[in-house]
Amino acid sequence: MQYNFDLGVIFQEQYFSLLVSGFSTTIMLTLTSLLLAFLVGSLLTGLRLTGCRSADVFVALYVAFHRNVPMVVHILFWYFGVAALLPATMTDWLYSHNAEFLMAMIAIGLVGSAYISEDLRSAVRSIPAGQTEAARALGLNYVRTLRRIILPQAFRIAIPPLVNQTVLMFKNTSLAMAIGVLELTAAGREIENYTFKTFEIYVVITAFYLVFSLFIMWGGGVLASRYAAVVRDYVAPVKAG
Repeated sequence: MQYNFDLGVIFQEQYFSLLVSGFSTTIMLTLTSLLLAFLVGSLLTGLRLTGCRSADVFVALYVAFHRNVPMVVHILFWYFGVAALLPATMTDWLYSHNAEFLMAMIAIGLVGSAYISEDLRSAVRSIPAGQTEAARALGLNYVRTLRRIILPQAFRIAIPPLVNQTVLMFKNTSLAMAIGVLELTAAGREIENYTFKTFEIYVVITAFYLVFSLFIMWGGGVLASRYAAVVRDYVAPVKAG
């Protein structure tokens, strides 16, 4: 029996609007998870740079835990495990305010923060130690030195791996369907159930993921080139002098 390929079915208004809604949820989940990952990752990097033994051990254990457990397990852990430990009133509030999205965002963001903290730590290692000493000599405390001198340079140096982490987090949002988040892949499954057009819907979903991933990589490349140009413009006069 010959398969009747019909991509037009997917672009009917009721199905395409569901697909767009799922894609919007994917983008929102990616952005919020990425924001959380950058905030927590920066904090972890700062803790590790203090030189405190207990802080270093804590961050190392945090990174090992989040990097060696599958993402979907983290999502299930937060949705079913952590939620069960909360007071009933808080649990009721969460489930009435899109708990699925919130728990998926926390899980994805915390896993991403472990990778981002390692990328930033590697970038910090490439920054001359004299910059920290000079900042402290000028009267900046540890937090201000980290915020104004070290981390801005570390983020610039770490742009390529941070872009890779962004793409990875964008793709990992598809795992949120395990707890009922109606993101892009889950929306595709819904459309498949209605239309029975399995091949067509996954062609469209694949195209969505591919195009947006390439867009993120292109934007990261532009950003990296821009900062590389700034560094060249700054360093060249110094060398010439």
